[in-house]
Amino acid sequence: MNKFIPVIAGGIVIASFSAAVSAESMAKNDSGLYVGGNYGYLKVESEDDFDDNNDVVQGIVGYRLNSFLALEGSYIDFGSYGSSAANAKTTGYTAALKGTIPITQTVEIFAKAGQLWHETDYEIATVTGSTDDKSLFAGAGVNFKVTDNLLLNAQYTWYDVDLEADNVSSDSKFETDFNQASVGAEYRF
Repeated sequence: MNKFIPVIAGGIVIASFSAAVSAESMAKNDSGLYVGGNYGYLKVESEDDFDDNNDVVQGIVGYRLNSFLALEGSYIDFGSYGSSAANAKTTGYTAALKGTIPITQTVEIFAKAGQLWHETDYEIATVTGSTDDKSLFAGAGVNFKVTDNLLLNAQYTWYDVDLEADNVSSDSKFETDFNQASVGAEYRF
């Protein structure tokens, strides 16, 4: 039983600290609109000729329901990727649920998951085409508060993107993953 006393005491201290942080955060009005943007590195991983590294640009609009939960939408340009034999360009829109946990007064960690609706223009050999699809994504990152309204962030996001090139062959579904590492800024109103 004596072995469990430090564990129980530590659990009580952590629970008390969490309750205090939660009560303080809830007392403040942390809800509201925010806008932001990200710029970063995109790694396209595929079984086919679409493997590539690229820049990615993203514009974000969100609404914080409270200190911990937000709804977020974005427009994202994954740029052009591939080789001379097979290349593509993908853009899209996202909708996500974002959860945030304050670590200190100036540092927050967050995770988000949602849906990507994307359009891809492709060229495979001499065949060109366009396809629309939807994919799931998940990401995580860290925010650094510069002021109460301005935050800088670093994040990693994974997108499960499939490309179907209908006019190439009967079995032309390309399994790809987009891996995005980016830095950005967020302004909370």
